[in-house]
Amino acid sequence: MNIEQKIAEAEDRLAIRELVDNYAFYADSRNAQGQMDLFTEDTIFEVYYDPKSATPSQVIKSRKDLFPVFDNLNTYNATMHFNGQSTVQLSGEEATGITYCMAHHLTITDGIQKLMVAAIRYEDKFIKHEEKWLFSERKLMVEWIENR
Repeated sequence: MNIEQKIAEAEDRLAIRELVDNYAFYADSRNAQGQMDLFTEDTIFEVYYDPKSATPSQVIKSRKDLFPVFDNLNTYNATMHFNGQSTVQLSGEEATGITYCMAHHLTITDGIQKLMVAAIRYEDKFIKHEEKWLFSERKLMVEWIENR
């Protein structure tokens, strides 16, 4: 691999990491449209509340149908998503990856604070479209949930 190829690969890896981090940033800032814009028009978004199941709990098959999922975060007083380790395998204009995330969801009801913490693993497929990396598929795997 020559230096130009190494630089291009590094730029792609950085752009993909920024995509993953922007997803969390938009979630925590309640920018559902911003989150949606990170996906291809024909995206597939699957949620697995049981990560050992082969059957998803929820499936969305287009970017425009993501709004209710992302807007649901407004049911919480605050959230904080911490992205951890991630891997990316590049293959030209496509890539796959896994990212781990600890998602904190705060509610306050009648002055009582409750915190739900979810350990999440994202299994992603990415595509480079018009020089911009997007999610073409995102599987949200809930590893466990703790309520405090």
